[in-house]
Amino acid sequence: METRAPVRPSRPSRRVAVPAAAVLLALVAGCTGSSVHGRPGASGLRDPYFPKAGNGGYQVDHYALDLDYDPADGVLHGTAVITARAEQGLSSFNLDLAGLKVEGVSVQGEEARFNRTGNELTVRPAEDLTAGEVFRAEVDYSGRPRTLSDPDGSKEGWIPFAGGGGGEDEDGDKSRGEGRDGGGVVAVGEPVGSMAWFPGNHHPSDKASYDITLTVPHGYEAVSNGELRSRTDAGGGRTQFVWHSPEPVASYLVTAAVAAFRVSDGRTPAGVPLYTAVAPGEAAAAGPALARLPEMVDWGSARFGPYPFSTAGAIVVPAGTLTYALETQTRPVFSGAPKDQDLVLHELAHQWFGNSVSPKSWKDMWLNEGFATYAEWLWDEEHGGVSAQRRFEAFLAGDTSVDEAAGTDWAAFPPGAPPAASNISEDPVYYRGAMVLHRIRQEAGDERFFALLRGWVADHRHGNASTKDFTAYAEQKTGLDLKKVWDVWLYGKDRPH
Repeated sequence: METRAPVRPSRPSRRVAVPAAAVLLALVAGCTGSSVHGRPGASGLRDPYFPKAGNGGYQVDHYALDLDYDPADGVLHGTAVITARAEQGLSSFNLDLAGLKVEGVSVQGEEARFNRTGNELTVRPAEDLTAGEVFRAEVDYSGRPRTLSDPDGSKEGWIPFAGGGGGEDEDGDKSRGEGRDGGGVVAVGEPVGSMAWFPGNHHPSDKASYDITLTVPHGYEAVSNGELRSRTDAGGGRTQFVWHSPEPVASYLVTAAVAAFRVSDGRTPAGVPLYTAVAPGEAAAAGPALARLPEMVDWGSARFGPYPFSTAGAIVVPAGTLTYALETQTRPVFSGAPKDQDLVLHELAHQWFGNSVSPKSWKDMWLNEGFATYAEWLWDEEHGGVSAQRRFEAFLAGDTSVDEAAGTDWAAFPPGAPPAASNISEDPVYYRGAMVLHRIRQEAGDERFFALLRGWVADHRHGNASTKDFTAYAEQKTGLDLKKVWDVWLYGKDRPH
């Protein structure tokens, strides 16, 4: 995430009407233990900053989302098929879902009872699930998805924007499709906004593969993560797009964007497929920064290890839609044309740091942001700009002539322990986090430091890791005692010097 730069027809309900006598019998059975083999899954994973995010008792393997959306009325019709594995016997389990009307739920092909409390959808299968059982839950739902507010006041979830219609953009080119008046929309999910448009286990510790089908009116493009498997006429004046993400994705990194985008594709010099979608009116301004994306992908592959996904690219929505850019997996979202190459590089670096290697909890955000910020420093250092050492010194001295961010309150709190949920995307997580990495580089030397970065990405590929995991790994990989670095730079409350 980058906050530093000013980001179908209705389905029949599957809800089961349960006679009062049956409810009484179920309660009696539960009290006697005669037929109940499971227990309820937890309605939250007790994340240090978002304790209700995610759910316990199961891990998701795959999401299949079938979505029908028309920007003209803003209504989303969806079916989510969730394939998961029970980690315990389950009499019920929870899914995170904000707003939207649930029209029916089934588990293992049988209708299931369900109820809603706040953002929790509690599902009670007809039969208890056993520990280790792979199960399939299907949820039909519809409504106008919500825009949510983060603890720091920024917006996430399902974000509508104006100006997504067809016609000519400012450089005279037509967007693909017939063109159509109307707005567009983009879905962004950090930290919990994805629950605004699909039910799931919305915590970064539960990653899964995705297949997302988006059906939209002719004249609109529908863009998501991963590979575009097909683009077909769905009849009735609608187009269907099928997107496939074979590698695991944390749900906050899943996106969907619908507008009359100008779409382009290609490959990096090393052969990584690229797919970009740019809102009309942003194409000319976005060109210079996005033009270096192919070079950046291959540079990251050389510096950090092979690009971790099957495709790369970008989504550019109209300026003012968001107050930030977000590293949505394979295809980062930019609000307006990226103003400089550093922003593009930052979100691309997240594909290794944050997306492939994802945090175990939101307390570990510096593993995302500090690493992506330091990648910016490395790119600049290796492309004729300021060295990382000079930039590090500038932050210590508050020298804004080298980097304007050196004048921020980058030492306000330790990056390894942000004081509250509202602080996880603030300056110390980015800049002091990057300085932690530079201190390791100073102690270890370049050979061991870059081996550490490549090893970290390779050994934790498509997984999750915590700050504790990283500190132990860094000492093992470099053979150094780095306790002073951790005590002063990562966890110290005082300003380092």
